[in-house]
Order: sequence, then C-alpha cells, then structure tokens
Amino acid sequence: MSAVRSKICGITRIEDALAAVEAGADAIGFVFYAKSPRAVTFQQARTIIAALPPFVTTVGLFVNASRCELGEILDAVPLDLLQFHGDETREQCEGYHRPYIKALRVKAGDDIAAACKAYPSASGILLDTYVEGVPGGTGAMFDWSLVPRGLSKPIILAGGLTADNVAEAIARVKPYAVDVSGGVEQAKGIKDRTKIEAFMRAVRGCRAPM
Repeated sequence: MSAVRSKICGITRIEDALAAVEAGADAIGFVFYAKSPRAVTFQQARTIIAALPPFVTTVGLFVNASRCELGEILDAVPLDLLQFHGDETREQCEGYHRPYIKALRVKAGDDIAAACKAYPSASGILLDTYVEGVPGGTGAMFDWSLVPRGLSKPIILAGGLTADNVAEAIARVKPYAVDVSGGVEQAKGIKDRTKIEAFMRAVRGCRAPM
C-alpha cells in the first residue's frame, strides 16, 4: 500500500498554491478554459509557478483547446502534466509530446474500462461527474459504485470531494489519487486554507493500492 496522491485544482492565487503545497498536496492545477470561473491567464499561471518550491507537479487543464492556443500556453508556462477535459481523441492528447491524463465524465451505463483502454498512452485517467453541458468543476458527486476494479490505468478520482467524504471515496474506489477544487473553496477560484488542510488530513489517513 502507498500514500494516496492529491491535486488541488482551480488555483488562481499564489497564496492558495502555497497553502496547498504546505498542506501536502502533490500537484496543483491551472484551468485554461475561458468559460470556467477558475480560469487563469498564462501570465497568472507562470507567476504562481515561479513561487512554488521544487517537487510540486504543475498541471494544465484544457477543454477542446485548439492546437494553436495550447501550443502558445505550453511555450509560456512550464507545465509538467496536461489534463484533457473535453472530447479530445487519443491522437490529440498525444500531439504535444507531454505526459497527460484524460478526464472522463461518468454516468450510468458508461463502459469505463473501455474508455480507459482508448487512451493507452495516458499517465492516468481522471473520473469526474457527468453534468450535461458542463465539462467539469460542478461540485457534484457521481455514483462511485460505477467504477470497476482492475482498470488498466491509475485512477484519479474527482467530483464533489470534500474533507467530509474523501476518506469514504478512497475506501470505496481505491484510486491512485484524488482531485479537488470546489470542495476546498470559499468562493469559486478562491481557496480556503482551513478547508485545504482538513482535506489533506483526511487524505493522509488513507492508503492506496500499489
């Protein structure tokens, strides 16, 4: 058994990024999707990343971004990992020669195992809640019993996680990592240090399968 990894997503301020790192988060996420209330510019992201200590993974979240737009951001921002949260194909995800994770929005009837196998080059698969017309960040949970055992990729669990339910979520799904945004906020895009610390305490009390 190993420690469950964690990502705090939707970071828009230096102080929130540092609070996440100080609480023990392994990664922080930046949303490069203009329609999101947590969207950042590449200048914002670059400034925040410059303030981080070493050994923190920086993740850029994209939703059906054009190759030109994504390329410009990658030229300007030192991201370690890409997160594709739209309808990107395997070929599109692979086109930037960077490690990536693919987000799937889960609903009843989905073949999650087949969807994972459709992205064999992904570093992991993020499972979020399906809400029609919204690519993510809804704060809504999905039915964790829909996640099958023995998936082909490390699973990052997202969707409505908070300090109050993350331990149960980990016990039931046994993910490699968890991803939170709204569950540690005081307002959209503005994190709450106390909520971050409570969330991370709950995560640290859990173990993940090797």
